[in-house]
Amino acid sequence: MASIGSTFMLHSGVSHGTGDAMVREITLRQVGGSIGATLPKEMAERLHLDAGDRVFAVETAEGILLTPYAPEVAKGLAIADDVAKRYRNALRELAQ
Repeated sequence: MASIGSTFMLHSGVSHGTGDAMVREITLRQVGGSIGATLPKEMAERLHLDAGDRVFAVETAEGILLTPYAPEVAKGLAIADDVAKRYRNALRELAQ
């Protein structure tokens, strides 16, 4: 398996203090047409995550950030996506 150079950063909204982060290697596996990652039990427990919980996956300059799913955030992201599509040309002009 080739290294893809990405980092998973999981933020649960629970503060554990500086230097208290758990680091574990995670193997990616084929799951149907997608790729899945399995979190170690102790990490999931520490971050209060259970099977079936939803998270957002956000691409960052450092890698992939997994953060808890929040319906109000999902609604805001959907609105932002709609605005970006609707005003695509204006936003391109403003970006120059």
